[in-house]
Amino acid sequence: MSFTYKPKKRKRAKTHGFLVRTKSSGGRNVLKRRRARGRKKIAV
Repeated sequence: MSFTYKPKKRKRAKTHGFLVRTKSSGGRNVLKRRRARGRKKIAV
């Protein structure tokens, strides 16, 4: 059996990164909520 999670920095940024978040209204809401909550990192 192989491992199911094989991390890659580029893939992670492309799917969960700041630029992806800012593109959709839902993503912007995510950033807004994370800012309001006081997160140190708001996106990958």
